[in-house]
Amino acid sequence: MPSRFKRIQIIVNPAAGRQRPVLSILNRVFKQYGDITWDVSITNRRGDGRRLAREAVAQGADVVAAYGGDGTVMEVAAGLVGSDVPLAILPGGTGNVMAAELGIPRRLRLSARLLCEKNQLRMLDMGRIGEHYFLMRASVGFEAKVIEKTSREMKDRFGLLAYGISIMQTLTEPLAAHYHLTIDGQPVESEGVSLLIANAGSIGRLNLSLAVTIEPDDGLLDVLIINNDPNSVLSMAASVIRLPELAASLQYWKAREVAITADPPQNVQVDGELLGQTPITATVAPGAIRVVVPERPFSWLGTIAGQREHSSESTQDAYTDESA
Repeated sequence: MPSRFKRIQIIVNPAAGRQRPVLSILNRVFKQYGDITWDVSITNRRGDGRRLAREAVAQGADVVAAYGGDGTVMEVAAGLVGSDVPLAILPGGTGNVMAAELGIPRRLRLSARLLCEKNQLRMLDMGRIGEHYFLMRASVGFEAKVIEKTSREMKDRFGLLAYGISIMQTLTEPLAAHYHLTIDGQPVESEGVSLLIANAGSIGRLNLSLAVTIEPDDGLLDVLIINNDPNSVLSMAASVIRLPELAASLQYWKAREVAITADPPQNVQVDGELLGQTPITATVAPGAIRVVVPERPFSWLGTIAGQREHSSESTQDAYTDESA
């Protein structure tokens, strides 16, 4: 069976949170397609994903795949900006939020098969803060503080529960700040505990979104402020569970550019990686990257029929991690 991509470069983050025989699984998939040449690069430190992606483009790769969490995916994507080489996502981290956003299956064998069959390319925007790009979102305040508290050791030990532990710890700290925003040239003043700059709305495995209006290919960023009163918290919950009549009270704008200062200064994160503190300016890069996605989006809470479409394995096996 012919494959769409002949030369595949895979960038692997060995610190990704899930233990599995990655190379063995990939080899079992790709050897079914005799016309594929594939190679692997390993990241050792922050910034390697971007550098290795650029090297893969220069060496003639047809597609560059990122195996790891959302931080790894973001770095590899940044290295592909300005090229015609698409990004493939092989979910291997703790959250894998961008994979959920795009309907890419969590199981490695299934996501690897997308490089060989039943795929399409989707042009996505990226956000940019200085020289740093993001696919999902940047955030100021609460979420960045949670990420700062969630160590690699916690994620390895507790998985997604590690973020819950950090959330409970962060809730005990004073985080309220005064925000001064300039949104496409218009000044805005507000109080809050967190500010989100979203390119994509997914919050992960439960197939929920920050807001139903957030799209990663609309040429705009979505700016949301969460303040410390009960109505804002309720509005955020309503947005997540898709109740627009309540979510309308959440402070929310669409923008091509937003400049942010905070008093006191607040931490900043992009796609799970800490970036320093405010002030920042975020802009959108429309159609910055092409991403390999399924012909039909894969639901992480999908039906048995949907799962069987991607794999001949049993349904029970398809929802578990691969074993050696």
